[in-house]
Amino acid sequence: MAEHKVGTREDWLRARNELLEREKELTRRSDELAQQRQELPWVPVEKEYAFATAEGTQTLGDLFAGRSQLLVYHFMFGPSVDGWPEAGCLGCSFTVDSLDGNVAHLEHHDVTFVAVSRAPLERLDAYKRRMGWSFPWVSFGESDFNLDFAVFTEEERRTGTGFNFGTPGRADLNLHETELHGLSAFALEDGAVYHTYSTYDRGTDVLNGTWQLLDRAPKGRNGEPKDWPLRHDEY
Repeated sequence: MAEHKVGTREDWLRARNELLEREKELTRRSDELAQQRQELPWVPVEKEYAFATAEGTQTLGDLFAGRSQLLVYHFMFGPSVDGWPEAGCLGCSFTVDSLDGNVAHLEHHDVTFVAVSRAPLERLDAYKRRMGWSFPWVSFGESDFNLDFAVFTEEERRTGTGFNFGTPGRADLNLHETELHGLSAFALEDGAVYHTYSTYDRGTDVLNGTWQLLDRAPKGRNGEPKDWPLRHDEY
């Protein structure tokens, strides 16, 4: 067991107040970053995509479902994913457990949430039923949708490399051969669809409520305990 400090209530209160100032500064910086995300240029999406959905084949514009904003979770579920063909990515499953209950609230804030995956719709529906999720989940099939919103130059699309804006250790992964997760945002205005934001890897940590709670627990994330996390029906 890792060593920890033991002190008086006065010791704790002094240290807690010092930490509070740093937490407040982090909150202020987070608010500033949120504003800066919203100030990113909007890029028109001119390529056509077809998604298999419960309502039939739909375009990217159709996925907005009458709202002006769309959040897309790139959920890893394809032949390269551990669990295929019965189950989607373990880490993605862990994350969307935290997102499922947000959908109704987002929809009443003019935001549609949808997950997208390579797997056929029938596999998505079966896994969704098993997990008890209710969020919309669609298949992009053999299209380049995930690739197009994971790398952003013609050379990167050709090679499938450059993931997470070229971050070392991830940039060499070949997205033609593997699935990777992320979150992308889109806007719909005057009938035109725009890409506004994407984030990957640790950028998606804030989406996962379990990580946020653990960061406030006495031992934090505590490394990576063996056989954790699991899909919520496998514990």
